[in-house]
Amino acid sequence: MAGPAITLFDNGTHKCLSFAHLVEGSGIQSNQFLIIDGDHEAVIDPGGELTFVPLTMAIGRHISVKDLDMILCSHQDPDIIASLGHWTQRTNAKIVISKLWSRFVPHLASNFAQKEMGRDLFERIVPLPDEGASITLGSSRVLALPGHFLHSVGNFQFYDVTSKILFSGDMGASVIDGDAGEAVKDFDAHVQSMAGFHRRYMVSGKVCRLWADMVRELRPDKIVPQHGRYFEGPEMVGRFLDWISNLECGIDLMGPNNYRVPS
Repeated sequence: MAGPAITLFDNGTHKCLSFAHLVEGSGIQSNQFLIIDGDHEAVIDPGGELTFVPLTMAIGRHISVKDLDMILCSHQDPDIIASLGHWTQRTNAKIVISKLWSRFVPHLASNFAQKEMGRDLFERIVPLPDEGASITLGSSRVLALPGHFLHSVGNFQFYDVTSKILFSGDMGASVIDGDAGEAVKDFDAHVQSMAGFHRRYMVSGKVCRLWADMVRELRPDKIVPQHGRYFEGPEMVGRFLDWISNLECGIDLMGPNNYRVPS
């Protein structure tokens, strides 16, 4: 049974909710998000097959699922969008995704889903250009920020202008056993749950620094990743941006020993 939502922001007319611990069994745990502005809603990174039923049950306590406006997809991984076929059948929502991955979306939807409600699936896809976009949601906006190669070649993160929350996808993700969806309290202790993941999945220190410089311009109140805990407040947000700006990762760590014919 899906647990209660975690409220990240609520000013009475605009809400940002997080859902954690929805996956049972051995699947990778991930956080899903719902932004509500008046009568308009968007889900961020709805997840895979294991997540669809518990997530729709959870968000159904807050909205009418069939009236969902948008599904915002950061990249193409199964734990991000493998459930899209179900969402196209249950809703009329637009699917917002990198132009690089937009033509692959039909592989995730059955022929029935593609023609659901008399509309072709491609009519519902909003392909994002590499430079990103400003997306209207009710009386507010969500910025699709470039996060390319962090880790996907076509990667976006979503900044909610009203709440000043950056939903950062895999950037800032941590591998933890419990308390996912809660704020980081001890940054130094938290690093050990992030370091291995970021060294392997982020392409290079150069790209991480470019990303961090972009995010500093926004001064987000929270950075909320798809896995693990989030960073809240100037100190924790600042410490994470400083840490990732100085991390050697990806191709920085590769050498001849990584490309040898197996014996």
